[in-house]
Amino acid sequence: MKCRGFLFDLDGTLVDSLPVVERAWSNWGKRHGIAAEEILSFIHGKQAITSLRHFMAGQSEAAIQAEFTRLEQAEAEDTDGIRALPGAKALLVRLNDLQIPWAIVTSGSIPVAHARHKAAGLPQPEVFITAEQVTRGKPEPDAYLLGAKKLDLAAASCVVVEDAAAGILSGLNAGCPVIAVNAPADAPRLNEVRLQLATLEDLLVDKQQDGSFTFRQRTQRLV
Repeated sequence: MKCRGFLFDLDGTLVDSLPVVERAWSNWGKRHGIAAEEILSFIHGKQAITSLRHFMAGQSEAAIQAEFTRLEQAEAEDTDGIRALPGAKALLVRLNDLQIPWAIVTSGSIPVAHARHKAAGLPQPEVFITAEQVTRGKPEPDAYLLGAKKLDLAAASCVVVEDAAAGILSGLNAGCPVIAVNAPADAPRLNEVRLQLATLEDLLVDKQQDGSFTFRQRTQRLV
């Protein structure tokens, strides 16, 4: 199929930040008496403030915001183990070489997202959507709709690349074709995505004469 731009999730799609996420949220859970397994099964793909409101239901917004500030600082300062995921750098460099517009659309806040993007050594996106720019986070469509708008493209012409269930739903809800990368097998509406990949190394992109591009799955991994 032909498209005009890419909208990439950051954590788990372009960047492996799982060690940092698990450390920060597990430590938070210890302080609040909540099992790490319960927290980690909920948070992926969602804004941190959404997760905090879920686990701190009934507490004041001031208390929730204080916890958010503390957690944000911990995640922004801890970049140990963060790396670009296989195929991420090469794909983004190719998109730049082909002059195909792309954006990063993350549920992370500016301090956290920018710290992880820098630590992974990824190319700078033309558009960088973070949690501060949308009222409703993933799985709502707002972030991906804004990313497409900032690229001056229709959402339906932008391919969303996601790993988390919430992000996949967000892309589909925005009316975008979605590529799922290393997504959980029980993710809802996974049957509606265009491709399911194990890694971005498996994604091939070719530009057409009319400026659009096509994408397909590599049938044989190069060794």
